[in-house]
Amino acid sequence: MHFKPPKWLHSLAFRILLAYVAGALLSVGLLVGLAAIAQERLPGMAMSDRTLSLARKLEFDGTGRPVGFNNDSEHPLWIYDSLWQETAYRVLDEAGNVVLLSPGAKNWPQHGDVAKLEKWRFDIENNGVVQEGATERIEHGGQTWFVQLTVSTRIINFLHQEFAVPFIRLGILSLGLILLFVFGACAYISLKFSLRPLRNASLAAAEISLKSLNERLQTDRVPLEIAPLIGNFNAALDRIEKGFRIQQDFLAKAAHELKTPLALIRAEVDLMEGCDDVREPLLAHVEHLTRHVQQLLLLAEACEPLSYQLSDINACEVAHDVVSFLRKVADESNINLTISSLSGESMWHADRGAFFTLLKNLIENAIQHAPPGTEVRTTMNSDGICVRDWGPGITPEQFPLLFSRFWRGPHRRDHGAGLGLPICQEICAAHGWTLSVENANPGLAMKISRET
Repeated sequence: MHFKPPKWLHSLAFRILLAYVAGALLSVGLLVGLAAIAQERLPGMAMSDRTLSLARKLEFDGTGRPVGFNNDSEHPLWIYDSLWQETAYRVLDEAGNVVLLSPGAKNWPQHGDVAKLEKWRFDIENNGVVQEGATERIEHGGQTWFVQLTVSTRIINFLHQEFAVPFIRLGILSLGLILLFVFGACAYISLKFSLRPLRNASLAAAEISLKSLNERLQTDRVPLEIAPLIGNFNAALDRIEKGFRIQQDFLAKAAHELKTPLALIRAEVDLMEGCDDVREPLLAHVEHLTRHVQQLLLLAEACEPLSYQLSDINACEVAHDVVSFLRKVADESNINLTISSLSGESMWHADRGAFFTLLKNLIENAIQHAPPGTEVRTTMNSDGICVRDWGPGITPEQFPLLFSRFWRGPHRRDHGAGLGLPICQEICAAHGWTLSVENANPGLAMKISRET
């Protein structure tokens, strides 16, 4: 079975967010690497710096001889008294003679080798404790002095394991979480604002239909990377609108041009004498073509929103006009037309001619499918209109075809063009109404719904 990856894996936002997270994780990895290097070098890496810091605090008397150190919070001298087994210092002259020392340095050799004093780092063993030390040379009053400082490896390891390593781990963990949070927040905010124009363009594009082909997507404040896409989409809309207008103009002009020849043919056929067996079929064909042409004209007008002139109309009054207009057709089929108003006068904001055509097509369609001796009932209320017959209804397979152009139901008695219901749908869409269909068992119910 072929695995189909989820759609969110192809999301631009997901990929950018993944890049942010990868950057954060890489930053954390670099911090961990640097911390590991620092951890390896911790035990003695600061000995020379600390010895130099101590040497700079050396104080001298009037003769230029060292007498002690300046005690401060950065390098307190109490450490050498309290932790004399772990750390110690001493000061020597050029000859290697000891001039100052802390309690922990009493067991050191009393005379130092000048050559060894020049060495920066050294190790000694004091009372069985291994100590790491460093020597710093300082000049004062033309004399050279050597300051030595040692710290036991066990206190270094203790401070390392109990304080330095946990602190480094806590620092890395905290910084890593902060980085992930900051990177994630930055990614979310930047994606939200960066992709907002694209989301707005997508919503605007979804609102464009055949009724609003003149609408275009806004290009203001659109990122440079998206601007060509928006521009090409608008150009495509220009071409679609032009083609649609050409098609509608052709449809309207063709239907209009056919009306006059059909009227002339009908007149000539009516004047034919002594040919009743030929004249009647010809008149039927002319009538059929005339109906097709009229429906094509109505469809072209219904598809053009600019042709509507909206006003407040009385829907009950229009419905009675439609019933009067179709009374002869209903009587020929032995169908009773009734109107039931549940809310008295019902005012609708619509184009009166289009509203008349809408009700006429729905009622006429119901007449053609209603069995003789039944009724077609038009029910009107405050938020909608329902036209119902007591015919056979339609099958579930026929529902998707009901509003297709030129599709005709199998139970229809006349030879219509199959454009009546598509015209009704176009009129409802132009007014913002909804045309729905359902089987009433028996019969079919066509409902026009509007927002109150």
